Amino acid sequence: MAFIAAAAVAWASLPARAQESPPDNGLPIIRDAEIEQLLRDYTKPIFRVAGLSDQNIHVVIINSRAFNAFVMDAHHIFINAGALMDATTPNQVIGVFAHETGHIVGGHLSKFRQELANAQSASIVALLLGVGALAAGARSGNADVGNVGGAMIEAPQSYIMHSLLAYRRAQEEYADRAGVRFLTETGQSAKGMYDTFKRFADESMFESQNIDPYALDHPMPEERMEELANLVHNQYWDKKDPPELQFRHDMMRAKLFGFLDTPNEVQRRYPPSDTSMPARYARAISTYRFGDLRDAIAQIDDLIHATPNDPYFYELKGQALLESGHALEAIPPLRRAVALAPDPALIQITLAQALIAANGAKLADAAIPLLHAALIKEPESADAYTQLAMAYGRMNDLADADLASAQAAFANGDNKMARELAERAKQRFPIGSPGWVRADDIVAFNKNVSKNPLSLGQ
Repeated sequence: MAFIAAAAVAWASLPARAQESPPDNGLPIIRDAEIEQLLRDYTKPIFRVAGLSDQNIHVVIINSRAFNAFVMDAHHIFINAGALMDATTPNQVIGVFAHETGHIVGGHLSKFRQELANAQSASIVALLLGVGALAAGARSGNADVGNVGGAMIEAPQSYIMHSLLAYRRAQEEYADRAGVRFLTETGQSAKGMYDTFKRFADESMFESQNIDPYALDHPMPEERMEELANLVHNQYWDKKDPPELQFRHDMMRAKLFGFLDTPNEVQRRYPPSDTSMPARYARAISTYRFGDLRDAIAQIDDLIHATPNDPYFYELKGQALLESGHALEAIPPLRRAVALAPDPALIQITLAQALIAANGAKLADAAIPLLHAALIKEPESADAYTQLAMAYGRMNDLADADLASAQAAFANGDNKMARELAERAKQRFPIGSPGWVRADDIVAFNKNVSKNPLSLGQ
């Protein structure tokens, strides 16, 4: 236990980097249909050549300004908003994804957990032997025996820590090599990956001058860059990102800056003299968040007029209207966004929210199929289940309202409330009906923890 605590402190003290690291629970997650679609387009060719196309891997965006990315399991790559905002080209982000995909292909999380388990066992044995020697020294009054016991405790701990960190360094080197291979096989430059790690190396070069290289879980900066330099220079080195992909990347960054920065920062980064679409996008978002709604809608309408088939401009208009209390006016642009978006699940949830907030029984009834369609893609969306409960409540369907409320509580991690609501739903449904079965699955969840009741579909 002491060893694991020490290891946790060591890893927590590492600077934020594009590395593999388990996240804390309750991370602030950003969900956005436009950004997630772009990141799916970034990762799709990488996953294909890595043999992971059928693995249902999702990219999760964390609301943090630090430049960081990591994998936690074989189905998620986590990336900070700061990494997306700081990366000036798609290739830089794609390079990070290629590296993290190398960790997934290498099975590094499961292997490292096994190494940690082995290290824990060895640490416990060393601890017990050391404690035994200390006890023997105390009984005999022999200080030398006690000192030997202390050394028996400390030396193995240090050796085990160094062994684990060496194992991690080997995994990082593997992920670098695999990432370059994935980029090459997809006909993409590894320059973005190299530039990203070069930036980190330059930042940490001074820090690393007096650091024990065996106390790091990543390769030393000089070594890493030398190794990468030997790998990355190939026929695709000078290949640029397609202009349309660069434009989408610039729009993504503008959107993040518009939502996450203060108005002064947005104006500084995107001054009124900048009439590009990304600048106009960032200023429109900032105006809607902090300024006058009428001005914001006018700016968004200008964007729509310039690009009438962009679903995310309609989504932004609908969101601005809905959050300003104009639910009925939000419905038409949100309907248009759903019709245009390639993967509209998140927008469907927002449209359903507008329909329900408009306070009409017919509109609430129209929200129900939208939410069921969204839940096929987003089966653990607490927001979707909450809106579904409200829609069923408006229709006076109390059984389905209780079930949806139970599912929302379950998705939020409140299992106690979920079971209570599911028990009530069971009493309203006919025994053996589909709704009764789903409610019963929530009630019985603790008896069968490997079966997620939200995965059963609607």
